[in-house]
Amino acid sequence: MNSARRPPEAAGAAAQIRSLATPLAGRKDLDPLVVRVAQDRFVCIGEASHGTHGYYHWRAELSRRLIGEHGCRWVGVEGDWPDCWRINRWVRGQADQDLDVYQLLAGFERWPRWMWANEEVAGFLDWLRGWNATRPEADRTGFYGLDVYSLWDSLREVISWLQDNAPEAVDAAMEAWQCFMPFGEDPQSYAWSTRLVPDTCEQDVVDLLMEVRHRTGGQEDDDEAAFSAVCNAEAGAGAENYYRAMVRGDRQSWNVRDVHMADTIDRIAGHLGPASKGLVWEHNTHIGDARATDMADAGMVNVGQLVRERHAADGVSLIGFASHRGSVIAADAWGARELVMPVPRARPGSHEDLLQQALAEPALLVFDGRTGPWLSARLGHRAIGVVYSPRREAGNYVPTLMGERYDALV
Repeated sequence: MNSARRPPEAAGAAAQIRSLATPLAGRKDLDPLVVRVAQDRFVCIGEASHGTHGYYHWRAELSRRLIGEHGCRWVGVEGDWPDCWRINRWVRGQADQDLDVYQLLAGFERWPRWMWANEEVAGFLDWLRGWNATRPEADRTGFYGLDVYSLWDSLREVISWLQDNAPEAVDAAMEAWQCFMPFGEDPQSYAWSTRLVPDTCEQDVVDLLMEVRHRTGGQEDDDEAAFSAVCNAEAGAGAENYYRAMVRGDRQSWNVRDVHMADTIDRIAGHLGPASKGLVWEHNTHIGDARATDMADAGMVNVGQLVRERHAADGVSLIGFASHRGSVIAADAWGARELVMPVPRARPGSHEDLLQQALAEPALLVFDGRTGPWLSARLGHRAIGVVYSPRREAGNYVPTLMGERYDALV
């Protein structure tokens, strides 16, 4: 559409976009964003898909700067606690130092592996390990998993910790393990069984969590292994709740998952102390404030909303990503092999379409408010998950008030 013939509101939105945009070609171009978020305790950095080089590259570049220049002490990601704890110990020089980063990432076995076992993450973790090697132990930056899928792996880790530290309590852990044994480490099998019979393993994992809390007795503040044991017990309880909610067919499982991730963020921040600053890496649908989308109408919350509500006084920034077209790594069904798929041009009238019309090159937009013809326009904003079909694009757009959902957009 010729700009001279656009409706006045479209022309005003394009003008606001151009007024906010600065070029994004190199590391120094992140300066306006770094200045904006430098004092915030929580900087949440999104992605519009789980398989796009550009999102991973710029997220890593921003994270390097915030760690190196402004002392961020932890990175929390949309990954499982046990897998990421192994990475955390590697980047902090505590374990597996005989492995290179590719051998380390080969340990990611849960689908979708490409979310974390990829070149961009490998480069960031290699850099982080080198950065940490130059710092005192207390100043090193950790890498933690926030997600809720690791039911069996987390139970194994809890049992191992109890065997080493409280062997008399192992029986309680084994009761939880034996409750899940008939399902062969298949969470869907367990979840569907709860629809057919009233018996669940909920009480077993809650009892185990209480036992671990009792046995650590507050020592997790000073004992890394005890802290991890508590987080694994929380992940086990959260996973059982999530899988049970998932098969009910409502959207409560989303809330279970995102509340668990927000609670894990709080545990990490509390463990590292009130002065610690952290970064959160997750999809836009978790990072961008749910209240600025149609998720709120469905009674759904997300990490960005919860962190804003809980920590406004500490400083919170939410940073989103968007693209007009390109390609993505995704799968055409849950659990299927990953594919490189084309991403069609953005749908007319979407935020991505408007951005493409207004901007000739990649750009950084740091918002100077939350109102205006673009920031307050409720338009579709593309979100691509691990399962994707380019032929069904209409379902990938989330109605979004950009100025309320984020504080900046790449």
